[in-house]
Amino acid sequence: MNIYLAAPLFSQQERQYNRRLAARIQERLPHAVMVLPQDFRAGPAGGSYNDRRHLQVVYKHCMEAVREADILLALLDGADADSGVAFEVGFARALDKPVLGVRTDFRQLQVKGLNVMLAEGCTEVLCHFSFDENLDHLVEAIITRIEKLAAPKRRP
Repeated sequence: MNIYLAAPLFSQQERQYNRRLAARIQERLPHAVMVLPQDFRAGPAGGSYNDRRHLQVVYKHCMEAVREADILLALLDGADADSGVAFEVGFARALDKPVLGVRTDFRQLQVKGLNVMLAEGCTEVLCHFSFDENLDHLVEAIITRIEKLAAPKRRP
Protein backbone atom coordinates (compact mmCIF):
# COMPACT_ATOMS: atom_id res chain seq x y z
CA MET A 1 0.00 0.00 0.00
CA ASN A 2 1.38 3.43 -1.02
CA ILE A 3 0.49 6.28 1.33
CA TYR A 4 1.17 9.77 -0.01
CA LEU A 5 1.76 12.27 2.81
CA ALA A 6 0.37 15.61 1.68
CA ALA A 7 1.71 18.10 4.19
CA PRO A 8 3.32 21.52 4.42
CA LEU A 9 7.09 21.20 3.91
CA PHE A 10 8.38 24.75 3.88
CA SER A 11 10.15 24.89 7.23
CA GLN A 12 12.65 22.63 8.90
CA GLN A 13 10.10 22.04 11.66
CA GLU A 14 7.42 20.92 9.17
CA ARG A 15 9.78 18.57 7.33
CA GLN A 16 11.02 17.03 10.58
CA TYR A 17 7.45 16.48 11.79
CA ASN A 18 6.49 14.90 8.46
CA ARG A 19 9.46 12.55 8.66
CA ARG A 20 8.72 11.53 12.28
CA LEU A 21 5.06 10.93 11.52
CA ALA A 22 5.86 8.90 8.40
CA ALA A 23 8.46 6.83 10.25
CA ARG A 24 6.02 5.98 13.04
CA ILE A 25 3.32 4.98 10.56
CA GLN A 26 5.86 2.90 8.63
CA GLU A 27 6.87 1.10 11.85
CA ARG A 28 3.26 0.14 12.49
CA LEU A 29 2.42 -0.66 8.85
CA PRO A 30 5.62 -2.28 7.55
CA HIS A 31 3.87 -3.38 4.33
CA ALA A 32 3.09 0.26 3.51
CA VAL A 33 5.32 2.63 1.56
CA MET A 34 5.26 6.20 2.86
CA VAL A 35 5.75 8.75 0.09
CA LEU A 36 7.06 12.14 1.22
CA PRO A 37 7.16 14.81 -1.49
CA GLN A 38 9.87 16.59 0.48
CA ASP A 39 12.18 13.80 -0.66
CA PHE A 40 11.56 14.42 -4.36
CA ARG A 41 14.54 15.83 -6.21
CA ALA A 42 14.51 17.70 -9.48
CA GLY A 43 16.82 18.68 -12.26
CA PRO A 44 19.49 16.81 -14.17
CA ALA A 45 21.65 16.35 -11.08
CA GLY A 46 18.74 15.59 -8.73
CA GLY A 47 18.86 19.07 -7.23
CA SER A 48 16.77 20.39 -4.39
CA TYR A 49 12.97 20.36 -4.60
CA ASN A 50 12.92 24.09 -3.87
CA ASP A 51 15.09 25.07 -6.84
CA ARG A 52 12.83 27.41 -8.83
CA ARG A 53 14.37 26.26 -12.13
CA HIS A 54 12.90 22.79 -11.64
CA LEU A 55 9.51 23.37 -10.00
CA GLN A 56 7.68 21.86 -13.00
CA VAL A 57 9.56 18.60 -12.45
CA VAL A 58 8.60 18.57 -8.77
CA TYR A 59 4.96 19.20 -9.73
CA LYS A 60 5.06 16.25 -12.15
CA HIS A 61 6.64 14.01 -9.49
CA CYS A 62 3.88 14.95 -7.05
CA MET A 63 1.08 14.31 -9.55
CA GLU A 64 2.57 10.95 -10.51
CA ALA A 65 2.95 9.96 -6.86
CA VAL A 66 -0.66 10.89 -6.08
CA ARG A 67 -1.80 8.83 -9.08
CA GLU A 68 0.18 5.84 -7.77
CA ALA A 69 -0.96 6.24 -4.16
CA ASP A 70 -3.53 3.97 -2.62
CA ILE A 71 -4.37 6.52 0.08
CA LEU A 72 -3.61 10.20 0.49
CA LEU A 73 -2.92 11.25 4.08
CA ALA A 74 -3.42 15.04 4.29
CA LEU A 75 -2.23 17.16 7.22
CA LEU A 76 -4.73 20.00 7.49
CA ASP A 77 -3.49 22.08 10.42
CA GLY A 78 -3.21 25.85 10.45
CA ALA A 79 -5.62 28.75 10.28
CA ASP A 80 -6.18 27.62 6.70
CA ALA A 81 -4.83 24.38 5.24
CA ASP A 82 -1.74 24.61 3.02
CA SER A 83 -2.75 25.41 -0.56
CA GLY A 84 -0.60 22.63 -2.04
CA VAL A 85 -2.16 20.09 0.31
CA ALA A 86 -5.62 21.37 -0.64
CA PHE A 87 -4.78 20.87 -4.32
CA GLU A 88 -3.47 17.36 -3.69
CA VAL A 89 -6.66 16.48 -1.79
CA GLY A 90 -8.80 17.66 -4.70
CA PHE A 91 -6.65 15.85 -7.24
CA ALA A 92 -6.77 12.60 -5.25
CA ARG A 93 -10.54 12.81 -4.91
CA ALA A 94 -10.88 13.48 -8.64
CA LEU A 95 -8.99 10.21 -9.12
CA ASP A 96 -11.42 8.54 -6.66
CA LYS A 97 -8.62 7.90 -4.15
CA PRO A 98 -9.46 7.70 -0.45
CA VAL A 99 -8.24 10.74 1.48
CA LEU A 100 -7.71 10.81 5.21
CA GLY A 101 -7.54 14.39 6.41
CA VAL A 102 -5.88 14.89 9.80
CA ARG A 103 -6.39 17.97 11.92
CA THR A 104 -4.78 18.47 15.32
CA ASP A 105 -5.21 22.26 15.30
CA PHE A 106 -8.07 23.07 17.66
CA ARG A 107 -9.02 26.37 15.99
CA GLN A 108 -12.56 26.11 14.68
CA LEU A 109 -13.53 27.42 11.25
CA GLN A 110 -16.43 26.24 9.09
CA VAL A 111 -16.67 22.43 9.37
CA LYS A 112 -14.37 20.36 11.60
CA GLY A 113 -12.07 23.38 11.67
CA LEU A 114 -11.73 23.33 7.87
CA ASN A 115 -13.02 25.05 4.80
CA VAL A 116 -16.14 23.15 3.75
CA MET A 117 -14.57 22.10 0.41
CA LEU A 118 -11.73 20.34 2.24
CA ALA A 119 -13.93 18.90 4.96
CA GLU A 120 -16.29 17.41 2.41
CA GLY A 121 -13.51 16.60 -0.08
CA CYS A 122 -11.81 14.21 2.31
CA THR A 123 -13.16 10.70 2.51
CA GLU A 124 -12.78 11.02 6.26
CA VAL A 125 -11.43 13.69 8.61
CA LEU A 126 -9.70 12.66 11.81
CA CYS A 127 -9.96 15.48 14.35
CA HIS A 128 -7.42 14.88 17.07
CA PHE A 129 -7.90 18.07 19.09
CA SER A 130 -5.75 17.50 22.12
CA PHE A 131 -2.89 18.95 24.03
CA ASP A 132 -1.49 15.42 24.24
CA GLU A 133 1.83 15.75 22.42
CA ASN A 134 2.44 12.01 22.26
CA LEU A 135 2.82 11.37 18.52
CA ASP A 136 2.15 7.66 19.02
CA HIS A 137 -1.43 8.38 20.11
CA LEU A 138 -2.04 10.29 16.87
CA VAL A 139 -0.35 7.53 14.83
CA GLU A 140 -2.65 4.91 16.39
CA ALA A 141 -5.71 6.91 15.38
CA ILE A 142 -4.32 7.42 11.85
CA ILE A 143 -3.51 3.74 11.38
CA THR A 144 -7.01 2.71 12.47
CA ARG A 145 -8.49 5.02 9.82
CA ILE A 146 -5.98 3.98 7.12
CA GLU A 147 -6.78 0.31 7.65
CA LYS A 148 -10.49 1.09 7.41
CA LEU A 149 -10.01 3.09 4.18
CA ALA A 150 -7.74 0.43 2.67
CA ALA A 151 -10.13 -2.43 3.39
CA PRO A 152 -11.79 -3.89 0.30
CA LYS A 153 -15.27 -2.48 -0.29
CA ARG A 154 -18.06 -4.98 0.26
CA ARG A 155 -21.01 -4.92 -2.09
CA PRO A 156 -24.48 -5.56 -0.65
